[in-house]
Amino acid sequence: MTAAGLRIILVDDLRSFVDGRQAEAARTSSSGVELLARYRIERVDELWLDHDLGEDDTIWPVVETLERAAFDGRPFDVGVIVIHSANPAGAAKMAQALRHWGYRVRAAAGAAEVGYIDGSSSAG
Repeated sequence: MTAAGLRIILVDDLRSFVDGRQAEAARTSSSGVELLARYRIERVDELWLDHDLGEDDTIWPVVETLERAAFDGRPFDVGVIVIHSANPAGAAKMAQALRHWGYRVRAAAGAAEVGYIDGSSSAG
């Protein structure tokens, strides 16, 4: 939980929040699934998702976890899912799948809030 009382999760292999907000980060899809499971019965205010997570890893195991929960009639309590991927096709598929199950989704490719720790832009 952040100082402001918000629970924010970021699933991204390389980037972090550069705007000073506190978040729990997962760098792989399996870590993202584990982090979501930890908050299964608690609200997540913001869930930030990148599509490509390095090597052959993608966000799809996380998306499938969210989908499965909604299919079972017990969706995760997420205020908004922010897709900040620079992969347009992957981002569009993620948004479509998550919206289908009733999740609130915001596309934010190139979001200034996330970037590389060294200060590089959020492209990638």
